[in-house]
Amino acid sequence: MKNDKNNIKKWVYWFTFAVAIIIVFNILSNITNVTKWIGELINVLMPFGIGLLIAYILYLPCRKIETIYKKTKRKRFLHKHARGLSIITTYLISLLIIVILINVIMPTVIQSLTDLLNNLPGYYNTAIERINSLPEDNILKSKQVLELINSIQEIDLTSLVNINKIQEYVQGVISAVSTIFNIFISVVVSVYILAQRRQLVDFWAKVVKAFTNEETYKKIRVYFNKSNDIFFSFLTSQILDSLLVGVLVSIAMSIIGVKYPVLIGFMIGLFNLIPYFGAIVAVILAIIITLFTGGIGKTILMAIIVIILQQIDANIINPKIIGSSLKISQIVVLLAVTVGGAYFGILGMFLAVPIFTVFKVILEDFVNEKNEKKQKKEKI
Repeated sequence: MKNDKNNIKKWVYWFTFAVAIIIVFNILSNITNVTKWIGELINVLMPFGIGLLIAYILYLPCRKIETIYKKTKRKRFLHKHARGLSIITTYLISLLIIVILINVIMPTVIQSLTDLLNNLPGYYNTAIERINSLPEDNILKSKQVLELINSIQEIDLTSLVNINKIQEYVQGVISAVSTIFNIFISVVVSVYILAQRRQLVDFWAKVVKAFTNEETYKKIRVYFNKSNDIFFSFLTSQILDSLLVGVLVSIAMSIIGVKYPVLIGFMIGLFNLIPYFGAIVAVILAIIITLFTGGIGKTILMAIIVIILQQIDANIINPKIIGSSLKISQIVVLLAVTVGGAYFGILGMFLAVPIFTVFKVILEDFVNEKNEKKQKKEKI
């Protein structure tokens, strides 16, 4: 009887193994079709992914607004419908922010960018004339600088200045990515997730609990909560910090008379979302723009002010906003941003730091647990 059971187990094992090999072989032999199918599946699920991301971003403000509504005990209607009202309020505030961005900030940025691109050949020629008029021993007339100028001169500026093409590209991207149907589905999904968030979390908690032991379940729950705190802290703080930096830079550039202050402030604020590298790239771009439009003196003044503002942000504003939840060394930040950018582009650079922070927390807990067990054994 035992031999029969062992034979059945062996037969099932080898049959499963053979089926797995056949499946893998078919997948590899039809890799093009499989890749196409995966791509189509991603496109279908994209609105749901965007909806999940929207709900994740809006969760914190939605929860805080719901708490405010629930505290109004005298008004039974507000207390009873706190969740639904908090979702509506959150979306109205978000819509208001989007409208302000589209109608107030974006037109100024687009106009400045259009004007910059249209006048770029003139700015370039003026900069070349100024450099040519400098003494021969000036650093700006060194071999390296002249080679850089020649390489810039070879760029087809007319292709950059063609605003009609830029508008066509932008319209093409918008029409390809943001269809009305996808936006509608994403919003509906995000509303559903925000409304049913407790039920969804409880459901997945039950699923995890069903397939793991009690100790593993507790660890997963702890790390899930820690990861949430880290990501919420990072996302909200980085966005708020970038807005503050962008506004401060725009005001400072307006005061010293730099051309396109809102464009430079918007660009520096946007690049500030990417830790470490973003600030460096933004300053370099701002220096190039100001060098062409305002001369060397104003460029030096602009660079000094922007660097001072970024140092204030890095040492005072950013730590106050983020707090102590993301305290990791600069080497880890560099490694995270480099790896994230290499494999996942700009999004990877943006999300690399919180992901590495989560791994750091898990690794530290693992090492501490191992050391504690080792110390206990040594005492025994």
